[in-house]
Amino acid sequence: MNLKDHIRHVPDFPKPGILFYDISTLLAHADAWKEAVKQLHALIAPLKPDLLVGIESRGFLVAAPLALELGIGFVMVRKKGKLPGPTVRHSYALEYGEDTIEIQEAALRPGQRVVVLDDLLATGGTMTAAIELIRKVGGEVAATAYLIELSFLNGRKRLEALGVPSHSLMVYES
Repeated sequence: MNLKDHIRHVPDFPKPGILFYDISTLLAHADAWKEAVKQLHALIAPLKPDLLVGIESRGFLVAAPLALELGIGFVMVRKKGKLPGPTVRHSYALEYGEDTIEIQEAALRPGQRVVVLDDLLATGGTMTAAIELIRKVGGEVAATAYLIELSFLNGRKRLEALGVPSHSLMVYES
């Protein structure tokens, strides 16, 4: 099954000049979604993670079912103020401003091996921040994984510079 057949391309969203790769059509097709989770399982299982970490919010859709398939836990990285209880924060620069992400203070133990998931890898900015946050709380990031990678935006190179390999099911060159 070609998973790219289940990705909708939406021009000029969220702003003019951007081509949005919409995973909602993949999620709506049970067989395609099952195949995507199966393929992610094959990529991630050999890494033997203790936990999967998903980045808000579409990363949750990818990480949660995969964690069930792997028989391991799932942890959320969310925007500031969205998680209850004590949290650890990490702020990072955006093109125009700054953002902050958080993880619950006790979500993972130091030394736990994790794989961080999101729906799409573009420039790698948010994933870099998530890696730094996980390292801040003592986690070991074994890899990152995505449904889609926009290789022309060089996010993979940015993550490799941090010593973190990336895995993608579908790669778009432009």
